[in-house]
Amino acid sequence: MINNLSKLFRRAVPGALALGLACATATAATPKQLLVVSVTKGFRHDVIPAVDALMKELADQSGKFTVDYAQTDEQLAAKLTVAALAKYDGVVFNNTSGDLPLPDRDGFLAWIKSGKGFVGLHAATDTLGGFPPYIDMIGGQFETHHEQVEVEVRVEDSQHPATAHLPPSFRVKDEIYLFKNFHREKVHGLLTMDRHPNFGQPGDYPVAWCKEYGKGRVIYSSLGHRTDVVQRSDIKQHFLGAILWSLGLAEGDAKPQSTRLTITGAEAAEGFKPLFNGVDLAGWKLRNPSGKASWSAQNGMLVNTIGKDEHGTDLVTEDKFWNFTVRYDYLVPAGANSGFYLRGRHEIQILDDHQEGKPATTGNASFYNFAAPSQFTSKPAGQWNTVEATIIGNKATVIHNGVKVHDQLVVDRPTGGELDGNVNSPGSIFLQGDHGAVAFRNLRIRILP
Repeated sequence: MINNLSKLFRRAVPGALALGLACATATAATPKQLLVVSVTKGFRHDVIPAVDALMKELADQSGKFTVDYAQTDEQLAAKLTVAALAKYDGVVFNNTSGDLPLPDRDGFLAWIKSGKGFVGLHAATDTLGGFPPYIDMIGGQFETHHEQVEVEVRVEDSQHPATAHLPPSFRVKDEIYLFKNFHREKVHGLLTMDRHPNFGQPGDYPVAWCKEYGKGRVIYSSLGHRTDVVQRSDIKQHFLGAILWSLGLAEGDAKPQSTRLTITGAEAAEGFKPLFNGVDLAGWKLRNPSGKASWSAQNGMLVNTIGKDEHGTDLVTEDKFWNFTVRYDYLVPAGANSGFYLRGRHEIQILDDHQEGKPATTGNASFYNFAAPSQFTSKPAGQWNTVEATIIGNKATVIHNGVKVHDQLVVDRPTGGELDGNVNSPGSIFLQGDHGAVAFRNLRIRILP
């Protein structure tokens, strides 16, 4: 009996010691120290006190960091010297604005580069606008905003701790910033929109991003103008994930994503190749070389941007094609009008006509002024539509939003606005750009015999 107890004791003690050591290590772990700065020299947001309080709430919730505050000029001067910053592991700029009187601006940036964390919230991009190194550090600069609006925000990285809890897209009503001095190739996108928050024109409208800065971790979110927004549980988790990542307490990618179009293995096996590479306008040219250069590559999209009372320019492929299948997505804002021309002669109409609700020879997905689609398949303005079009000889088949709307349609004449009338010769793909804003993505083509 004594021998058995002795054996049991020898087996149990190492486990108990290991458990005790683990508990002691966890207890001894020192929380990171985070400095929250809310000093302003420009516009002062009403939400600042709520965000300051939220930082304490998140610290208590996680148990992984503590917060200290710089809420006055005096506190800023005392706590953001290079010597004083040595005690902190990261900083949050809570709606700071204007020419913030940092004691040592270069020293502050060097402190971040040394391996510290920086979290910028909302108006942090409206700070130190006359100090380009700060703008380079944070990754973009506030340019303007319009009235508060409900928008659909798309998640770009579903694995990052600041966004992993979010669905692929979500809606929020907030004051949505527009930026200048933003370079997508220098940041890792987290949240974005593919159309203007207020006016609906397609384009790249970033909402949140992160980046490496030397050895430091920088993350910015433009959300949080409204108190009800920062009190949402998903936004709280968004901010908490951002803080934990910046402090090195959670892992996530910070390398810029490639916007280059990648063909799936299945489509590559079928022979599909990119028609637009997602990065630049290589392989395309303006129909009128002296026309307005209205087309640009934006975050993987081919975007035609037209101002009020302006006309853009048609865009044409340098290569010419005969028999082929082409696949693409397109988005038009309210009231917009464009077209996708097969061989530069046969226009598949692109039109915001969702409210009309019936096929027409000049309606969306028609061969313009030639043949109406068999069914009405238009999506509302601001939503992406998908198309597959095949042309062999003088017969065309079009699948629009999953519905075959033209089946072996004989297209033996141009439909208007064509590049030329040589219907029996190869021709370019041609995107109409003179009528309105439009965006395309995922353009790929398969050459057929």
